[in-house]
Amino acid sequence: MIFGIGTDVCDIRRMRAALQRHGERLPQRVLGAQELPIWQQRSARSPERGLRYLATRFSAKEAFSKAIGLGLRQPMRWRACEILNLPSGAPTLHLHGSLLLWFETRGLRAHISLSDESDYAASFVVVEQNPCNTPL
Repeated sequence: MIFGIGTDVCDIRRMRAALQRHGERLPQRVLGAQELPIWQQRSARSPERGLRYLATRFSAKEAFSKAIGLGLRQPMRWRACEILNLPSGAPTLHLHGSLLLWFETRGLRAHISLSDESDYAASFVVVEQNPCNTPL
């Protein structure tokens, strides 16, 4: 059963300007512990690749927060939600702390799609709920 759907489009030009304004504080605020080293490695090889990584993760977290209906309020926090890649390259969701507990107690499962093209990064998230785990 569909619990929620979220989508987000991030203007990479605005992300570039924000990164120039705030420096590393921006990715440190948005990216989780496993995402941050990936951003640093990609940025070291190519600042544009690092920027696109940051923009897609930002967009995916926004889309996820919409799909679960919380927006960016507790227990949803930027760093408690990580978008990592499986060996196949497919994006997958990793949650931490109270957000993980909130998500699991509702029997939820997320499907994520990411894309970036020229000036935009886009994300689409579908969250399913196992009908057997619906809270009373």
